[in-house]
Amino acid sequence: MATILTPPDAFGIVERGVYRSSTLHPTNFSYIRTLGLRSVVVLTPDVPSKGVQAFYEDCGTRLIHLGLQTWRPNLGWRPVSEELIKEGLELVLNVNNHPVMVMCTSGIHDTGTFIGCLRKLQGWNFNSIIVEYRSYAGSKARYVNEQFIELFDMDLVTLPRDLPSWFLYQQKLLQEEEEEFERKKAGRQTPISRSPILAQALISSPTSNTIETNA
Repeated sequence: MATILTPPDAFGIVERGVYRSSTLHPTNFSYIRTLGLRSVVVLTPDVPSKGVQAFYEDCGTRLIHLGLQTWRPNLGWRPVSEELIKEGLELVLNVNNHPVMVMCTSGIHDTGTFIGCLRKLQGWNFNSIIVEYRSYAGSKARYVNEQFIELFDMDLVTLPRDLPSWFLYQQKLLQEEEEEFERKKAGRQTPISRSPILAQALISSPTSNTIETNA
């Protein structure tokens, strides 16, 4: 009898080697096993069940319970802590942790906020970020999550040394677009300074000079 592969609720492919999900159930194990995950980043403080923990161990998947490590009782208006998002982004942008899956209980709120901040770091415009966030959240979308994404300070993030090729390639394209816009605006061919994120990415990554164009 063929095995039925059932993905978790709110499961999605974020980028090559990066996935998102809600809490796993035993019915999802066969599907998740096919991903060959090296790491799972849990954003909420809820402890995974013993069955889920045993599944990760059997798969050789490293469980990073970031939500428990960075949990803070008083966040004011913020739905999550900036420390949680910062540390999570630094983990997800380290290609040595790939394939990696980011998850929270619902797969919508904390994960949606986290992915929105990743998209902001990638240079997506805010409208596109919100469209993606709401496509998963639906009627459960929260304005406070969208506000957090809009106000998140990208300078808090220290890019890891080993960045994914898709991130480097996207930053390169963004820089080229900025340079072309500035040249047209100035009406002359003038050197344009690199964006802070691209500059940090090129310094961080030892493979920055060999960016894959099919990332």
